[in-house]
Amino acid sequence: MITNDPKILGLAFLGGIIPSMLWLWFWLREDKQKPEPKGLLTIVFLMGMLAVFCVLPIQKFIQTNIVSENLELVLWAGAEEILKYLAVALIIYRTKHVDEPIDWPIYLITGALGFAALENVLFLIKPLSLGENTVGLLTGQLRFLGSTLLHAVASAIIGISIGISLHLDVFKKICYIFVGIILATALHSVFNFFIIRNNGNDFLEVFGFLWVVAIIIMLLFEKVRRI
Repeated sequence: MITNDPKILGLAFLGGIIPSMLWLWFWLREDKQKPEPKGLLTIVFLMGMLAVFCVLPIQKFIQTNIVSENLELVLWAGAEEILKYLAVALIIYRTKHVDEPIDWPIYLITGALGFAALENVLFLIKPLSLGENTVGLLTGQLRFLGSTLLHAVASAIIGISIGISLHLDVFKKICYIFVGIILATALHSVFNFFIIRNNGNDFLEVFGFLWVVAIIIMLLFEKVRRI
């Protein structure tokens, strides 16, 4: 449901952007030694937001033409992970600022959080338009704990895979990118399956698993930084 009420749109925008900005602040602290240019980070964040508009028609096509619900979830997740990667790669492959392995996960996480921000805004518009402010608040909190972190972690997996392969030959780089996208899609698909198909009944277990993965990603950050 789309509304023209500026107050509702403003609340939805803030509710969607703030969680992503908090996570972005958290992840950027992992790159304190050589911070990336704020202007470039802003462009990447905005590109992540634009990727939402690209993935929506693809997901609509998948929903219309795929019969299997499980396959639909996997393809939805794969489409999001690939589009997030392409949106970021389109920018940073043209810049000289990506000169360290840690830069790839930083930029991919930034783009992913831009994607999550706009996705959060779209999810919040409906309950806020219906006057369900409490539902909107709870939705925002759950997305802060769950899907926003999911997008960051999934893209971090791809970024770490690329960072590890930065000094390898082209074939190995492609293999690492492919494996990273597969792992990110698998994580995203598992999250979607338990949250959407099980009506969120297992959300504590799923969130717990997601936080364990996030901790592993933080440890891998240290490994990539030392390459």
